[in-house]
Amino acid sequence: MTSVNTNVGAMVALQNLNQTNSELMTVQNRINTGLKVASAKDNGAIWAIAQNQRASSGALNAVKDSLQRGQSSVDVALAAGSSISDLLVSMKEKALAASDSTISAASRTAYNDEFISLRDQITKAVTNADFDGSNLIKNGGTNIVALANADGTSKLTVAAQDLSLTGLSLTTATIGSQASASAMIATITTAIGNVSSKLSKLGTGSKSLASHLEFVGKLQDTLDAGVGNLVDADLAKESARLQSLQTKQQLGVQALSIANQS
Repeated sequence: MTSVNTNVGAMVALQNLNQTNSELMTVQNRINTGLKVASAKDNGAIWAIAQNQRASSGALNAVKDSLQRGQSSVDVALAAGSSISDLLVSMKEKALAASDSTISAASRTAYNDEFISLRDQITKAVTNADFDGSNLIKNGGTNIVALANADGTSKLTVAAQDLSLTGLSLTTATIGSQASASAMIATITTAIGNVSSKLSKLGTGSKSLASHLEFVGKLQDTLDAGVGNLVDADLAKESARLQSLQTKQQLGVQALSIANQS
């Protein structure tokens, strides 16, 4: 039936055109944002899953920061510990030279002065081994406790190692006499062994932090890729669909015009 009051052809053409315009807006939004699920309105379940994964990935940034701070603190301690080990080697050399019974008193005094100077440098190295308020090698140093997961329920700990004169039993070490110099050789040898052992523990701790940091980075990349698989739009597909819908829109306008003319 043809009616002046009710243009059925125009109504149908308008409905189809509105549907095409709606789809066109959806495709344009996906191309603009790069997301097929940009909000809960697009797909509530997928959006909720993606949001939870985004939260986990974001939390891992704090984990990485914590691990990097811990690693830096341990690396500073290792650098200072290496210097202390070198100082002990030099101190042993002075003690051995001062134990020689044939040297003069003046020479032994000179050796003792150098020995004490080296001993005091150990204290300076320990004192300066601070990073962000942490010092792992001073007497009573604090352990490094770094975050290990996104929930904060797991942590990595690197124990402090006392490399101070007190910890090495060298607080009053001197070589002012042949007897004290001879006795100091064994003491310094023991101290060198202790420092090497403690540095080995710090080195293992630093390696653990670095290894876990690498794992966290890979885990974060995996989570980000998973979120992308859920919500990212296929831009090649959407671009092709955009051209199709634009063509349909033009045809829909023509169809509506024909219906109105009829």
